[in-house]
Amino acid sequence: MITPEYCRAMAKYNAWQNKGLIAVVQAMDEEDLRADRGAFFGSIWGTLNHLMWGDARWISRFDGGKFYEVTIPDSTDMFPTPAVWAAERFRLDGRIKLWAEKVHAIDLVGDLDWHSASMNRDFSKPKALCVMQMFNHQTHHRGQIHAMLTSLGIKPQDTDLPFMPEA
Repeated sequence: MITPEYCRAMAKYNAWQNKGLIAVVQAMDEEDLRADRGAFFGSIWGTLNHLMWGDARWISRFDGGKFYEVTIPDSTDMFPTPAVWAAERFRLDGRIKLWAEKVHAIDLVGDLDWHSASMNRDFSKPKALCVMQMFNHQTHHRGQIHAMLTSLGIKPQDTDLPFMPEA
């Protein structure tokens, strides 16, 4: 279904895209960042925070590491400032890249079992599918953020995989 090379490429892509967003977010007006724009998680800020929450939730299932003890409804305001968010985003992207560097084909085989607190039920799904979900979730929400930024007249960096540095 997927390979370790796919995981490494997507982890690198994720970090590249988030690095670009960090630069944009830190230069933004706080009011523009937090204004409700009608997205599923409201604002650019809410979506950025939820994306971090989702990344941490998925990678904790893959690497057994820490997860923010926050529910989905509270995921939109986990970090108090763009600077704190940016530092944590950098750390989390490094964690995802480190996991991807160490993943082997056998690690992507079999099922992943977990309990979803938000749905209050147990799940068992193919590991490869869950890894794809993590990367798809990132791309989905960054697309929403990109649209919100564009509507403000802000031009985020290119999002095309072939234009990623060293691709």
